[in-house]
Amino acid sequence: TPKMLTRKIKLWDINAHITCRLCNGYLIDATTVTECLHTFCRSCLVKYLEENNTCPTCRIVIHQSHPLQYIGHDRTMQDIVYKLVPGLQEAEMKKQREFYHKLGMEVPGDIKGETCSTKQHLDSHRNGETKTDDNSNKETSEEKQEEDNDYHRSDEQVSICLECNSSKLRGLKRKWIRCSAQATVLHLKKFIAKKLNLSSFNELDILCNEEILGKDHTLKFVVVTRWRFKKAPLLLHYRPKMDLL
Repeated sequence: TPKMLTRKIKLWDINAHITCRLCNGYLIDATTVTECLHTFCRSCLVKYLEENNTCPTCRIVIHQSHPLQYIGHDRTMQDIVYKLVPGLQEAEMKKQREFYHKLGMEVPGDIKGETCSTKQHLDSHRNGETKTDDNSNKETSEEKQEEDNDYHRSDEQVSICLECNSSKLRGLKRKWIRCSAQATVLHLKKFIAKKLNLSSFNELDILCNEEILGKDHTLKFVVVTRWRFKKAPLLLHYRPKMDLL
């Protein structure tokens, strides 16, 4: 019977797999080291790598000079943590909203959206509401259509200035842009290549503070790690890719 096949596992038994070794708390904004696949809270790992270049768990060298380029957001792990730990996501969203209110800043759209959808989902279950598969599919389809038409405008936004620092490329007519904080350096490369009619976006390097940025870095990550405490806009430079021997 289905009852016999069900096995309950205590959260305590898997805590070691979903907690950050640096702060000993549940993973928040889970970030994984690409070299060894160990995962930590993003804020904990970024702070640690400001003075170190090794993994906090296994001590393997991530990169001699630019370890922050070899870590990445682990959305799958974060989703697992939020599903396993009751109330963690809701509590984290509340903390983030309070943080933005305390600074007198507007709460980013992604935090508003996640909180709203989570609350609606919980309320429907508390009220004992159930929907047929047809209604659920219809609502899912409508929500997806709304998301597709949003074009990430409800995301946290980043203001950017794209400057050319090479005589081999021309500057952009409109170098000031505003886009989602979830956009990556790769998106910017494609954007610049399109505007300059380049044959491939792989011909470009994008730099911040004279440091080449990894293509998978999100703009939010760049702001937090390379532009901390500096005023907007985020200043980025582009140039032809340099082949290093």
